[in-house]
Formats: sequence, structure tokens, C-alpha cells
Amino acid sequence: MRYLVSVIDDKSNPGSTDRQPAISEFNERLMAEGHWVFAGGLADTGSATVIDNRGEQPVFSDGPFVESKEYLAGVWVWEAPDLDVALKLATEASKICDRKIEVRPFL
Repeated sequence: MRYLVSVIDDKSNPGSTDRQPAISEFNERLMAEGHWVFAGGLADTGSATVIDNRGEQPVFSDGPFVESKEYLAGVWVWEAPDLDVALKLATEASKICDRKIEVRPFL
């Protein structure tokens, strides 16, 4: 089963730049164990554009869809046999990234 694994940031804890080697090592392990499908960091929410084309004409808005202290800072897509394995990996990811992690299965 595939899982969307979201890295949640809150700008109050800028994190440490020295975490990247540990994150890279974690990603390498995910690949070696067959869990890694995709990973990517995201630009700051100020660079977001929201498009709403439900009406007569599309409306483009600057900024994030929701105003919140927390925001999506990056994502992984993992392959795992079950939720327990995904949650175990996410527990490690949270420690390595020093961020909250949200795990959601794909339908």
C-alpha cells in the first residue's frame, strides 16, 4: 500500500541545517528497503498560487489555500505492507527531520 507522508513545519522552529545528511541517509535506507517512491521539499507558502475554476472564470490567488501557523514543508510517498510499518518509519522520520509527520494512505 502507498502512503503520503507529509512533513509539517511551523516556522517557529527553523530546524537545523545539519539534518540534511541524516535525512539523505534515511532516504537511502528507504530506497534499499523498497519503501521509497518519491520525496521532495516544498518552497515557502508565500510562493504558492491557488486556482479556483469552479465559477465562470478561473480565479488566481497568491499565497496558501489556508492561513495557518503550520504548513506542508515536504512530502514522501512510501510503499509499505501496512499502516504499522508506515507509522514506524514516520516515527523515525519525525525525529530525523525534527518536524511533525502526517501519514495518510492513498485510496
